[in-house]
Amino acid sequence: MKKTHIFALIIIAVAAGIIMSTAGDASTYVDFTQAEELALNGDNGSIHVVGKLKKDTHGQIVGLQYQPEVDPNYFAFTLLDNNNREQKVIYQSPKPQDFDKSEQVVVIGRMEKDHFAAEKILLKCPSKYENGELETTEFKAATL
Repeated sequence: MKKTHIFALIIIAVAAGIIMSTAGDASTYVDFTQAEELALNGDNGSIHVVGKLKKDTHGQIVGLQYQPEVDPNYFAFTLLDNNNREQKVIYQSPKPQDFDKSEQVVVIGRMEKDHFAAEKILLKCPSKYENGELETTEFKAATL
């Protein structure tokens, strides 16, 4: 075999390894019902749930729990998924900046018994610079 063939095979093997390791970390988009089913079946991998914040008739967010003077690393809120199922979400980090202004929220984490444990929160906020477009901001929970 020529050296170029061996080199090409090594490059292909490395590329295949990178693709497989990346695919193993990929999470899926589901709703809270599917997230609950996955958790019951023992799947503890990260999943994405897209939703909107639950608001009252005055536009105030319902179910928001954040008291930084008591525990700055506990933030909880109620999220409505695309099927209008509401679920309590707990995020073990400070409340993300501009959370109250977000149009859409993506939580990444796993379903637990009575809540969704978020590891990351992605906020879709109205852009400050362009009308009609959403600006995405990612927040990651601090690891202990």
